[in-house]
Amino acid sequence: MNNRHPCPPVLARMSRILAGAGVDAPRAEAELLAAHVLGVPRGRLLLADGLTDDQLDRLDALVARRTAREPLQHLTGSAGFRHLELAVGPGVFVPRPETELLVEWGIARARRSAEPLVVDLCSGSGAIALAVAQEVPTARVVAVERSAAALSWLRRNAAERAAAGDRPIEVVEADVTDPGLLDGLTGRVDVLLCNPPYVPAGTVVPPEVAGDPAEAVFGGADGLAVVRPVVARAARLLRPGGALAVEHDDTHGRAVPELITADGRFEAVTGRADLTGRPRFATALRRPDHSSDPAWQTGSS
Repeated sequence: MNNRHPCPPVLARMSRILAGAGVDAPRAEAELLAAHVLGVPRGRLLLADGLTDDQLDRLDALVARRTAREPLQHLTGSAGFRHLELAVGPGVFVPRPETELLVEWGIARARRSAEPLVVDLCSGSGAIALAVAQEVPTARVVAVERSAAALSWLRRNAAERAAAGDRPIEVVEADVTDPGLLDGLTGRVDVLLCNPPYVPAGTVVPPEVAGDPAEAVFGGADGLAVVRPVVARAARLLRPGGALAVEHDDTHGRAVPELITADGRFEAVTGRADLTGRPRFATALRRPDHSSDPAWQTGSS
């Protein structure tokens, strides 16, 4: 006999367990895990007939893993990002809501061109690239990633979105610190977006962040080891007037805009905050007065 366990008392118990483990938003996470087990949208959870014994056992097991601070998205196998549901798991950085503001800015800039060329560096799961491809269907989008593990998730997500009818993106396996990165696109890119590894080495991070690959989180001693070459790559790849947006650590609210300004090939450098008011990303435009610069013409930087 397989009993049915009504959702309200089950959710209350799971919420208490998650709260006791220090999980933020324990009720919301209990609902997401229960909805995952039942195979229903979270909004229809309370309309379900309850959980069978087998489903309750599965939920108990998932909650136990979550109390050990395994990332929620690893347990459900997906992460929401803007209008997308992306497949994620061990080996790839889980996209965060704060990055959506960077994408929103980049989409607005891309829409100023009839057929924009958009590049996403350190693409990971493809969240940025795929959001742009979905919301700017006229865009050519190139996603660059070097990690073999992350590339498998990126290619899976790209294939699923293309099958769903979104414009396919181009996936490039490459290191964004390579001076010759995307040489064929030198001076042609309209928008370049990047969420690089930027946490200073040695920083204590929440347990969930520790579930992400270290190479996607930590950016050297000062957190800028990848940001520096990304700025140089952007200066070479962007067309005059092209737009750059790069996410950074909340301790880099001054350092990253200053780094971009010091390059000398950008203007309108602006630091921007996330929804909590923390410094989160910097934007800039490629100076039009460097189109005759020999370094720009040859692609050296």
